[in-house]
Amino acid sequence: MSEAPILSVVAPCYNEQGNLIPLVTAIRDALEPLKVAYEIVIADDCSADDSWNILQKLGADDKRIRAVRLNRNCGQSAAVWAGIQAATGRFIATLDADLQNHPRELPRFLAAIQYDKCDCVCGSRVAARAQGDSWLRQVSSKIANGIRNSFTHETVSDSACGYRIFRRECAARLKFFKGMHRFMPTLFRIEGFVVTEIPISHHTRLTGQSHYGVLNRLFVTIYDLFAVRWMQKRMFRFEVKEQINFSPSQPK
Repeated sequence: MSEAPILSVVAPCYNEQGNLIPLVTAIRDALEPLKVAYEIVIADDCSADDSWNILQKLGADDKRIRAVRLNRNCGQSAAVWAGIQAATGRFIATLDADLQNHPRELPRFLAAIQYDKCDCVCGSRVAARAQGDSWLRQVSSKIANGIRNSFTHETVSDSACGYRIFRRECAARLKFFKGMHRFMPTLFRIEGFVVTEIPISHHTRLTGQSHYGVLNRLFVTIYDLFAVRWMQKRMFRFEVKEQINFSPSQPK
């Protein structure tokens, strides 16, 4: 790339062969009018379909499309984290590859983080789900978010939503663990960053199969909740005020 990207769009991918070309097209359509340098980073969680071959072709045609493939299927958190680690932009946006949260909203996220006094902007699907999801999915989502917020003393309305944008320094001190993608707003706040939310649309998956059902939305995060709560209680930030005999290039 001739110009360093302002924005890296990171998408985890598992068996999304039917969605990858529409995803990339939608991201281009959303960002090209902004005239900003960007890259698309897709992290393939060792898909069993033709996803990797499609990514290779997309990358050959457009150098702004970068992809990494995990050596085995490791789950969404690992794929998201691999994509974040590969991203080079000043801002990093994450979204799922299934187009249920549409890339056309990327300009809203970018504007919010550039002009609002915040470090991370999270999408909230609460209002959109009230209009389109089944009552069972709405109730399961509400219960899951309620449990997460109760344990972590948070107020995030849709903590499991993967559509967000944040400054790259937000992720610099995070430690990877399985399930972390559901708690990134809380993890950022532990590090002292400011997190806000904006409402987003929510669409029906057009192709492929969902990797989450009602039960795992409700119960899969229980172990992780205790870990996050422990981090909230035990981790704290500090800064070195003064130094002696350190060169400017040495870390503080």
